[in-house]
Amino acid sequence: MKRIFLFTLLLMSITAISAQEADSTKIGTWKHSGSTGLNLSQTSLSNWSGGGDDAFAGNLYLNGKLEHKKGNWAWINTLALEYGITSTKAQGAQKSTDKMELATQLGYTTDNKWYYTAMADFKSQFYKGYNYPNKENYISKFMAPAYSNISIGMEYRPKDSFFSAYFSPAAGKLTFVNDDYLSDLGSFGVDPGDKFKAEFGAYAKGTLEKNIMENVKLMSDANFFTAYDDSFGNIDIEWNVLISMKINKYLNASINTTLKYDDDVKYINTQGEKKGPKVQFKEILGIGFGYNF
Repeated sequence: MKRIFLFTLLLMSITAISAQEADSTKIGTWKHSGSTGLNLSQTSLSNWSGGGDDAFAGNLYLNGKLEHKKGNWAWINTLALEYGITSTKAQGAQKSTDKMELATQLGYTTDNKWYYTAMADFKSQFYKGYNYPNKENYISKFMAPAYSNISIGMEYRPKDSFFSAYFSPAAGKLTFVNDDYLSDLGSFGVDPGDKFKAEFGAYAKGTLEKNIMENVKLMSDANFFTAYDDSFGNIDIEWNVLISMKINKYLNASINTTLKYDDDVKYINTQGEKKGPKVQFKEILGIGFGYNF
């Protein structure tokens, strides 16, 4: 886990340095933007009458966007990486957040507003996840699960706008559970023993990226999918929000939230029993070293 944490820190440091050295966000017909940061917190107690425990928490994130426009064509790529740990004397090190996402889309327009668009993405995580405090059996890992959405549709993206909306009536949602233990349990909606599930349905996505005030940037995306099968109308939802606030040249504050609902993912209680699907929510508030580019 420490090696993963250090590797991600090195990757983000290189990205930030490269961004600082660039004279402009435009590289020929390319344009890039994003934010990266390291948030830390630490608690140390000695003979503290109120009780408690020494603790350390760290969270790394990188969000990037790379665009290329030429003529009527537009190619947009996004990357989102995030990894965090919390460590106490009593519980040891525990993963607090873990995200790996890559998306690409290619569009063709005749009016600089509506685009005929093909879109694909990949989502997974870096390291094993556990249903804490139970550390005996993992419940997720790299490529278990992994998700990929592939679709063709229409996107509304006005020129120089901070908002876009996309709809596809022909979308594929691919679920990978590349682990014998988890696939045998039928985790993440696959049939027990299977490592792959494919669904065909409708997909919609909205994105927003805007400097809402000086040194404050908002990035958000919302994704919706429903399969053309007996579950049609049960909508899978993922909504991400990142607010990055620049305090000074070196310090940054950020608020990062994710809301999820997947009809195929069953809730597992502390006894390891599967229940019905539930709304998942994650919120991270951090102050640390950050850079917007």
